[in-house]
Amino acid sequence: MKLKVGDKVVVKSGSDKGKTGKIIKTLKTENKVIVEGVHIVKKHKKPTGNDAGGIMEIEAPINASNVMIVDPKTKKGTRISHTIDKNGKKVRISTKSKEVLD
Repeated sequence: MKLKVGDKVVVKSGSDKGKTGKIIKTLKTENKVIVEGVHIVKKHKKPTGNDAGGIMEIEAPINASNVMIVDPKTKKGTRISHTIDKNGKKVRISTKSKEVLD
């Protein structure tokens, strides 16, 4: 998986198609990501000692193949490739604009 926590992504398919957000968490073994403000589901929580409980809205995981990282130059979805910089460090670059992704 070429996506990392903190990357800004755009959803390419599904009910939230076109929405953008930051990656909160990656689930590498399941090939899924949790994106802030995308794929909101309702979860029923029982009351416990100090917590009142109720119906909460949380972000659910979506498949990593359904999101694309946002290109910093064009602000559209792009693929990611890897290259070696001058210092010998492996860096991610966008395939459209050849900009280095941090």
